[in-house]
Amino acid sequence: MTKRKPLILVSNDDGITSRGIRALVETMHQIGEVVVVAPNSPQSGMGHAITIGNTLRLDSSIAFETEGIEAYECSGTPADCVKLAKHHVLKNRRPDLVVSGINHGSNSSISVLYSGTMSAAIEAAIEGLPAIGFSLCDYSLTADFSHCLEYVKQIALQVLTSGLPSHVALNVNIPSQTEGPIKGVKICRQAQAKYTENFEKRTDPHGRPYFWMNGEFVDLDKGEDTDMWALNNGYISIVPCGFDMTAYHTLPHLNQWEISTN
Repeated sequence: MTKRKPLILVSNDDGITSRGIRALVETMHQIGEVVVVAPNSPQSGMGHAITIGNTLRLDSSIAFETEGIEAYECSGTPADCVKLAKHHVLKNRRPDLVVSGINHGSNSSISVLYSGTMSAAIEAAIEGLPAIGFSLCDYSLTADFSHCLEYVKQIALQVLTSGLPSHVALNVNIPSQTEGPIKGVKICRQAQAKYTENFEKRTDPHGRPYFWMNGEFVDLDKGEDTDMWALNNGYISIVPCGFDMTAYHTLPHLNQWEISTN
């Protein structure tokens, strides 16, 4: 009897034609049956946005030349893609793994909140599906993913073999090839960091004002167990992520409040 190949759903936020998703699809095709549902245009920075009050379109795609790849492009967000994949494309078929990426650019630390890549993985985790978001710390549209694909494959195989706790997604960030050879893998916590934004006021050709956001990423964490430390020291970082945003340590304090409507 032939053993069934694992069913792997692939999505991303850079769009179905990006180099990153092509590299991920080709890698996942080595270990399982691949179905792709990805945005038809870039959706970076969309966070966990979903489409409400507007149409969602889903069309077959020929973006992948590899034989045996079932692929669809969606007009919506990465979270929309995973929802449509589960409830429409796959119907009664349950994915063994959902992978998102490989993103062009880091999604470490606080970036996980803004990331469309991770929103696809988190949406899968909400549905109780094992999920991984992969990101390469290189924002170039022509980024080279070749140095990390064996790591991507091995991490995916580890999840398929060992599983993940329910409602957990892995946030995997990978150093750029320009930073030198990868030293290994570190299981990390999310670093305490933030963006310091600057909004530059400009004027368009019609004389109307608009704003352009820029700024820098500031790591406020001195720990050596964080994703930022791992990346800065040549390691792939893996952070297990959930979606329960309750600040449990504040509950005892808030329960002491006395709020009266009298």
